[in-house]
Amino acid sequence: MRLPPLKLRRGDRAVLESWTRAATVEARVAKRARIVLLAAEGTSNRDIAELVDLHYNQVGMWRQRYTEFGLTGLDDLERSGRPPVYDHDDVLLLVKLVTEPPPDAATRWTMEALAEAMAAHGVPISASQCWRICDALDLKPWQVESWMTSHDPDFWEKAGDVCGLYLDPPENAVVWSVDEKSGMQAKSRVNPTLPTVPGIPARRGFEYRRHGTAVLFAGLNVHEGDVAGWVTDSTRSENFVEFLGDLVVQTPAGLELHCIVDNLSAHTTAQVREFLDEHRHVHLHFTPTHASWLNQVELFFSILERRLLRHGEFDSVDDLADRIIAFINDYNRRAAPFRWTYDGRPLKAA
Repeated sequence: MRLPPLKLRRGDRAVLESWTRAATVEARVAKRARIVLLAAEGTSNRDIAELVDLHYNQVGMWRQRYTEFGLTGLDDLERSGRPPVYDHDDVLLLVKLVTEPPPDAATRWTMEALAEAMAAHGVPISASQCWRICDALDLKPWQVESWMTSHDPDFWEKAGDVCGLYLDPPENAVVWSVDEKSGMQAKSRVNPTLPTVPGIPARRGFEYRRHGTAVLFAGLNVHEGDVAGWVTDSTRSENFVEFLGDLVVQTPAGLELHCIVDNLSAHTTAQVREFLDEHRHVHLHFTPTHASWLNQVELFFSILERRLLRHGEFDSVDDLADRIIAFINDYNRRAAPFRWTYDGRPLKAA
């Protein structure tokens, strides 16, 4: 029995014809529109099936969908999807395991270890599925965040003292922010580094030679911005005392000298106390414990690391020392003090 021509709803023909012509319409939608238009011309389902390369049963289905729902009937139906393989209790078990210490001899969970632990509880699961569940719950057992808290009972008194030197320095005084940058490695590449060319970044080999390490004693003149530096072999107290002597020489006569330092043991030895007794115009101000971020010279160390040390190649410790001093001299040509706000946000160069 031949079906009568499909009756189109008012205004649908123009829409259907535009769907068959538009390049932006999905192919399957255009095909369904063509089925409805052919059916409206009285073409049989079998003939339509040959023209659009579908089974005639599917042609009949889209014809029926249009009859019942109009143009909206040509949309795809919502799919229920694959039913969950792991139920609520399985997910809770995974969360319980991943928030507990990992198995013996391990320091962190891996997805493979988590899958093995789940299997030991009677829930066979793949490592990839463990990852999907963790990702959906925003659990990241492979990550560790570190923080450091100062438990110094005099934290606010010391912090206020340091910030006071930044914001309201004493008259007739120079304020130096002093610290040591240790463990700087003099390294050179076994194979020469290839320079940057258009379209290709600089390239360097993995292998390198170690030539030793050095320590930089540095003082930042807080209110002028210039840096005094001295490269040596260790953070021993006698080296610290000798650097303080250099700062005394660089400070104009008649001015008090205030040095902000951290709590390194080399800063509190008998040698340091003897130096302070001999130089009554030199005063040390200690940051709270675990709060060296209050020391502005750390900002200069960050600049030095990024601009010189991180990608630098040095043939010897002496070469490293010479390059550091040359960097400091160049830095001082345009040095400016850092803006200090103490509002909880990172410091910025002025």
